[in-house]
Amino acid sequence: MHLHILGISGTFMSALALLARDAGHKVTGSDANCYPPVSDLLSAKGITWTEGYEDTTTALESDLIIVGNAIKRGMPVLEAVIESGKPYTSGPQWLAENILSRYQVIAVAGTHGKTTTTSMIAWILDQAGFNPGFLIGGVSSDFKTSACLGSGKWFVIEADEYDSAFFDKRPKFMHYRPRIAILNNLEFDHADIYPDLAAIQLQFHYLLRTIPVSGVAIKPRDDKALNEVLARGQYSRIEDLALEGDAEWKAQLIEENGSAFKVLRHGKEVAEVRWSLIGRFNVENGLAALAASINAGVNPKVAAEALERFTPVKRRLEVRSNKHGVTVYDDFAHHPTAIMRTVEALKRSKRHYRIYAVLEFASYTMRTGVHAEEMGHALNPVDGAYILEPHDFNLYETIGNWDFPYKICKDHDEIIKEITAAVHEGDAVLVMSNRGFDGIHQRLIDSIEQRFSKE
Repeated sequence: MHLHILGISGTFMSALALLARDAGHKVTGSDANCYPPVSDLLSAKGITWTEGYEDTTTALESDLIIVGNAIKRGMPVLEAVIESGKPYTSGPQWLAENILSRYQVIAVAGTHGKTTTTSMIAWILDQAGFNPGFLIGGVSSDFKTSACLGSGKWFVIEADEYDSAFFDKRPKFMHYRPRIAILNNLEFDHADIYPDLAAIQLQFHYLLRTIPVSGVAIKPRDDKALNEVLARGQYSRIEDLALEGDAEWKAQLIEENGSAFKVLRHGKEVAEVRWSLIGRFNVENGLAALAASINAGVNPKVAAEALERFTPVKRRLEVRSNKHGVTVYDDFAHHPTAIMRTVEALKRSKRHYRIYAVLEFASYTMRTGVHAEEMGHALNPVDGAYILEPHDFNLYETIGNWDFPYKICKDHDEIIKEITAAVHEGDAVLVMSNRGFDGIHQRLIDSIEQRFSKE
């Protein structure tokens, strides 16, 4: 079957394209601004796409159109599809009907940590010989891809609460029917489709309703928003996670920076992890991944050993350069809490003399200024922050609580100039965005290289 995917370069839709291609379908697509690493993955699979949404030819030649949630009425290709009467569906629905129906599903939901935790579980199951299928909202450094069909009984999927398509406003995760669900955490996000936290909590309540009695939901013990969701109803076994106190699953830190921890179940040590990752948030992700994998049948020590060999997903505190003693990180950031945890992890690691943050307000929620005030708290520990001036709102009106060194820069060139002049050996530059940031990472690296080469 010839499938044409509208919005093919998104992390979810591109992964779906890879699965469809491996399942034997001819896959084409349309999108705007498809860039690496996604474009590289698609090209490697022989998947072609047209730039923009004006060309309708390929879409109308296909047997079925899969519509991404970024596609809106008024786009020429979508209007042509609807007018033609050709069948179309959403990505999550096609995935559920054509791929997930073959497996038992492990779904990873929550505001933060979904991509990393999904990658960890897939890696553990793979290393344990379970040969899982998976769909990750990013490119796994271990698998060198974002999706795989697998031949085992489990499929691990990043379960997003964002809506499915212009005609299907249910969250993606409502299509997945998990047997094992991880709820990492829950905060307000996606202000373009949810009016408040309560609206998101309702969707998580609906997700819990889809888990069979014999299934399990795994969650942090003390997450207030999730506990409120559970108060509305529990339909399966619930297992709690914690770093302190009593819980079904506990991670006991051996090293304060999170580079080593013991895993306890009902107070009894079942494994120990020593790995290259840092940060309490990574320990939390790792503990959740271990709990899910062990529930799927993996031996605890085998799971822990696999986790020790895990490498982070691309764009999750990824080191892009470490020349002249200046480390440039790329971090996929879209929420103050995630940013705060990343900055805190770098601070606790004591790897760097100073930390400079480079940030753009890229997600809809950030672009509308919803999190501007909280961002002041998240960035407070940095030694300097350089923010790309947003065009959607007046940032100057919402930064009254920012009491750390910062500069609002009018364009990318100004950011690069300021950072290049400021950094010294031993410093770190933390570039944060949930988009491509117009390739600023490499331009920064080149500019820093040029400066130090002259000194």
